[in-house]
Amino acid sequence: MFAQIRRRWRQLLVIAVVLVLLPYALIILYSPSFVHPVSSLMLRDLALLRGYDRQWVPFEKISPNLVQSVMMSEDGQFCMHAGVDWVQMRGVVDDALEGEQTRGASTIPMQTAKNLFLWNGRSFVRKAMELPLALAADFVWTKRRLMEIYLNIAEWGPGIYGAEAAAQHHFGVSASKLTRRQAALLAVSLPNPIDRNAGKPGRGLKRLASMIERRAGASGEYIKCLYP
Repeated sequence: MFAQIRRRWRQLLVIAVVLVLLPYALIILYSPSFVHPVSSLMLRDLALLRGYDRQWVPFEKISPNLVQSVMMSEDGQFCMHAGVDWVQMRGVVDDALEGEQTRGASTIPMQTAKNLFLWNGRSFVRKAMELPLALAADFVWTKRRLMEIYLNIAEWGPGIYGAEAAAQHHFGVSASKLTRRQAALLAVSLPNPIDRNAGKPGRGLKRLASMIERRAGASGEYIKCLYP
C-alpha cells in the first residue's frame, strides 16, 4: 500500500515538473518566425466551441503607428529592460507593503508570457510564474520577435485576437494601414478590451488615446531596438 502511495506521489511530481518546464521548452520552439503561437484565451475559445478571429501578420506588416502606441501605452522601457522593469516592480511591492493600491507594472514580455501560458486575473501565484517566463522569453527571442508575438496574440475584443483581426474588426483596414489615431485607440483598449471598444470609444478612451498619440509621436529614442 505504501509503495502504491509513493509511486502515485512520484507520478504527480513528474507531471508537476513537466508542466512547470513545458512553457520554457515552448519558448524555444516559438523562436522561428514561421511558428505562429496561440494564446491560452484562444485555446479556451476553441475548447468552448466559440471560435475566434486571428490572422497572423509578420512584424514588418504591422504599422509602426501601432508598435509605437502600444509601447508608449503598455511598456515605455521595452527596449531598455530584459523582460521585467525592476524599478516599476519595486514600486508595486512598496505600495503593497504599505497597504496602498498597487499600480500596473506588467511589461510586454510579462503580458506575452501570461497570454501564452497562464491565466487572467490578479494573482501573486500567477505573477510569480510570469516573471521567470518573461525573463526567459526576452533572453531567447529578439525584441522584434517578442513584439511580433505579442501583437499577434493580444485580445482586442470578444474572439478578436491580434493586430490584423483588430484593425479589420474595429476600423475596416489592415494592420499595416492603421493611422496614428486608430493605433492609439487600439493601444489604450488593451488593458480591458472587452469593456473598451476601440472602434466606438467613449470620451475617456478618446482622451487617453490623445495622450498616447502625442507620446507615440515622440517615441523615437524608445523604439530603437525595433527600428534600428
